[in-house]
Amino acid sequence: MKQLRVLVACEESQAVTKAFRKLGHEAFSCDLLPCSGGHPEWHYQQDVFEVIDKGWDLMIAHPPCTYLAVSGAGWMYNKDGTRNEERYKNQMDGLEFVHGLMDCKIERIAIENPISVISSYIREPDQIVHPWQFGDEASKSTCLWLKNLPPLKPTKIVGKGEMKEWVDKKTGKKKRQALWYYEALQKAKTPAERRTLRSKTFQGIADAMASQWSRLEGIGIQKTIFDGM
Repeated sequence: MKQLRVLVACEESQAVTKAFRKLGHEAFSCDLLPCSGGHPEWHYQQDVFEVIDKGWDLMIAHPPCTYLAVSGAGWMYNKDGTRNEERYKNQMDGLEFVHGLMDCKIERIAIENPISVISSYIREPDQIVHPWQFGDEASKSTCLWLKNLPPLKPTKIVGKGEMKEWVDKKTGKKKRQALWYYEALQKAKTPAERRTLRSKTFQGIADAMASQWSRLEGIGIQKTIFDGM
């Protein structure tokens, strides 16, 4: 198997990076934050576009979802019904960032995000997966936009994970959320920590990306990631 040069963009945890390294590939994470995965020698702490032209065979990118995820759509409008212009600008900047990642010169690309406005502003994902399809008992809709990569094949179907139900004290409405996500939000002490915990890549999906996307033989070449729009 050919050794690949792999860039894992917007990853400080190094979960995907380490999965590729275990298989003998030259993988590097890149994020504005220092890495928490224990291998700073495999980490670029800088803007991804400063390293994107370093001759990568494959890029897997996890662009920040704070302003892209549809779960945050309710914050787009102020209480008086007017649009929150600051949040709207942040969303447009986020989409421009995603578009730049998709349109870079790397031959094989995967963009990962939750259910988000990428689907309506750019195009729908090629695949939606959950951790429970890869051995982790948890539900988390994970969208994948793929260029010259096959959809991931489930590796181990397990339970979908526990759910947490409670009544919102402010609205009186019943809410329901994946237990892992609820506990992550309770554990977080700062907004930055909350973003990091909720954007975690489950190990089963990271391992599947590394094992299945390392085999490039026989995978065709598209013109761009936007083919088929």
